[in-house]
Amino acid sequence: MVKEIFVNLPVKDINKTKQFFSALGFTFRPEFTDENAGCLILGKGIYAMLLAEKFFKTFIPGKEISDAKRSTEVLNALTLDSKKAVDEMMKKVIEAGGREFRPIEDSGWMYGGAFEDLDGHIWEIFYMDENKMPEAMKIKGRE
Repeated sequence: MVKEIFVNLPVKDINKTKQFFSALGFTFRPEFTDENAGCLILGKGIYAMLLAEKFFKTFIPGKEISDAKRSTEVLNALTLDSKKAVDEMMKKVIEAGGREFRPIEDSGWMYGGAFEDLDGHIWEIFYMDENKMPEAMKIKGRE
């Protein structure tokens, strides 16, 4: 079983990126944060390593960095505690210079939308009440 996860994402300006996510209320693990990286704490054992492009490149010899503003390789999905928390985070995103990528929708049991950070990475944010999840959407054997 996995103990922790570190998702690594390239960023153009590490300082602006740290300011952006700090404005959303996130914090960073100081022992993994410096002029090349910011270890964004997403939850217990869940981190996003936001790496300056030059530093990120050292981990992918022979490959190019994708331009997240032109193509998408990953969707980062974050669950929040309430609909209000979703609304508040989206407001902070816009105020901090991010962009709404997909408007917030309410399907009754799920409420959320998505935003792009300063580098174009997409972050889905949503609240989910699994008790109200339609039976047809439940994965068999999970109940």
